[in-house]
Amino acid sequence: MPPSRRSVGLRSSMIEQKILAGGAGGRGAGAEPTPEHGRLCIAVSAELRAALRGLRTVRDGSVAIHVPATRAGLRPDVSVVCGPVMKTVVEKDGNVQGEAITNPCVIVEVLSDSTERDDRGWKARDYRTIASLEEYVLVSQDERCVEVFRRGAEWRREVYGAGESFPLHGALVSVDAVYAE
Repeated sequence: MPPSRRSVGLRSSMIEQKILAGGAGGRGAGAEPTPEHGRLCIAVSAELRAALRGLRTVRDGSVAIHVPATRAGLRPDVSVVCGPVMKTVVEKDGNVQGEAITNPCVIVEVLSDSTERDDRGWKARDYRTIASLEEYVLVSQDERCVEVFRRGAEWRREVYGAGESFPLHGALVSVDAVYAE
């Protein structure tokens, strides 16, 4: 497993996530989440939960996602599972680190100055190797802007702003609702 991956821990807080030693390629833990980052994570989760109620399972950042290609357990800000939740036990050096979901269909990351490079870089590449993943969503912390990357023959980028809604699995999610106080 490459260095500086978030490992699956038994604690659920984003701040308590374990970061593996190393620092190659600028990968690292970054700063702790800002209040705005936390607010947007909750808002995105709530809006997705309301829009997808009864259709999909929405999880917050306390739940790890297993990336088989790298054997990493990453914790996105929000994830959505289509169908039954499938899990695996994640180990490091022979020690059980916890469980991770193996079948997310949507992964959401809220961008911040300290995470944007990773969210657009190595994490995006890792997430896109997950066979079940259909959409990777980036939510700007600086402006009303949501980017949705959809799997097809190639990943297609769609950008949504103020006054618009973005479709996810048969539901429409309002950009303005995500950013409302």
